[in-house]
Amino acid sequence: MREITLNTPGDFTEWRTAARALLAASVPPQEVLWRHAGESGSLFADSAVLQPQRTVTLPRELVTIADRVICHRDASVPSRLYRVVWRALEDRRLLERRTDPDVDWLARMDKAIRRDLHKMHAFVRFRRLGDGQQGPESFVAWFEPEHRILRLAAPFFRKRFYGMDWAILTPDARAIWHGEELAFGPGGTRDEVPDSDVVEDQWRTYYGAIFNPARVKIAAMRAEMPKKYWHNLPEAQDIAPLLASAEARVERMRETAVSLANPRSDKWRARPGEHAAEPDTEIGSLDDLTRALKGCTRCPLHCHATQAVPGEGRAEARIMLVGEQPGDREDLEGRPFCGPAGQLLDEALAEAGLDRATLYVTNAVKHFKFEPRGKRRLHQNPNTGEIDICRWWLDQERALVRPDVIVSLGGSALRGLTGKTASIASMRGQAHALEGGTRLVATVHPSFLLRLPDRDRAAAERRAFVSDLARAKALAEGLLTGTRNPGADLA
Repeated sequence: MREITLNTPGDFTEWRTAARALLAASVPPQEVLWRHAGESGSLFADSAVLQPQRTVTLPRELVTIADRVICHRDASVPSRLYRVVWRALEDRRLLERRTDPDVDWLARMDKAIRRDLHKMHAFVRFRRLGDGQQGPESFVAWFEPEHRILRLAAPFFRKRFYGMDWAILTPDARAIWHGEELAFGPGGTRDEVPDSDVVEDQWRTYYGAIFNPARVKIAAMRAEMPKKYWHNLPEAQDIAPLLASAEARVERMRETAVSLANPRSDKWRARPGEHAAEPDTEIGSLDDLTRALKGCTRCPLHCHATQAVPGEGRAEARIMLVGEQPGDREDLEGRPFCGPAGQLLDEALAEAGLDRATLYVTNAVKHFKFEPRGKRRLHQNPNTGEIDICRWWLDQERALVRPDVIVSLGGSALRGLTGKTASIASMRGQAHALEGGTRLVATVHPSFLLRLPDRDRAAAERRAFVSDLARAKALAEGLLTGTRNPGADLA
């Protein structure tokens, strides 16, 4: 029996070094006992030096997931994670077997880590140290994540707050950004962080100003901002009073409203069978979203389309592709990108090193808009009103999948993601930050490439399209771990 002691829980480099040696020496999982420092060891542990017997190569996606999952607090993670990589040496397509118990366990652990990262990105609140008159301003924050994720989360704050000195303290570790150096140290306590400052008061004022009493949804609020985070959020102390006064504020808004309704809005609402109401069923998963989407009547497009076409792909995909709307083929089959544009997209993804099975693919508009011409249905571009109305569904998909990178395919997708009309040329070539830390890569729609008559230009545009997809892949791989993926060395 081999005994492996991990001195720093959640340290991927330490676990990777031990796992690599064990894999190279062909030591099976049942013969390895993983322990943390301080735990009593076994008297019968084998202490012989491991002798490499084979070369270790693993799927890059598995290494990336392992880098995150090792941060989970479950004590069985090092052992079970080693079992997964052991099996992956023999079964290169193991991660595709979603019903496999080990793969299902890995997906659940990874989802928990990604959700914890999302919450940390959203709920860290910095407080200023000192008066800022003796030098550059310094800030500090206290946060209590569910798992040991500070190593994964710190690069996000380094990019977002590059120009100021800051520290984030957690019970397990601390991250310190000073000048141009990110360092990590031992965990801290809440007492090391000031109770309040002027920045916090400004944030509370801003939160109270944007609070809309007419759109209060307590269940949704608690789902996105669980109460366990409230004691570290300055605005949390105002939530109860704001909720208590919401009804009275709405009534005052009604009494003071003097503007007349836009006649175009009245005309829109008067059309038969149309309304923009949200579904009655609570949406907690992509399956719930698909069921709710079948009954969508938010805009006139549902009147003539065969069916609403939901997105498809991995629920925890790091990259989401957003197109314009379903085409004729997609409308009939009920799947996105299954027609000619979808075939070209699949080819371009392969050239960029991406597997569509690992992505989530959807459209900004869920119903097919067309003009009948005899027995044919000619594609029509959705207008801004239709895109904006359907944005509600796209926002739900983004909230459920929580991708790190979104690729907008065409101008309609760009409008659906940003809420603004912008040219692709002005947005293309660089990543843009969306709400919640997601990165946006803008490019053309595959159908644009199919319509180009000039072969030389079509070839050049296709190379640029593949380059945009490759940029999204590189961005997703490096987003949580800095400029590169630290787990790639294991592969």
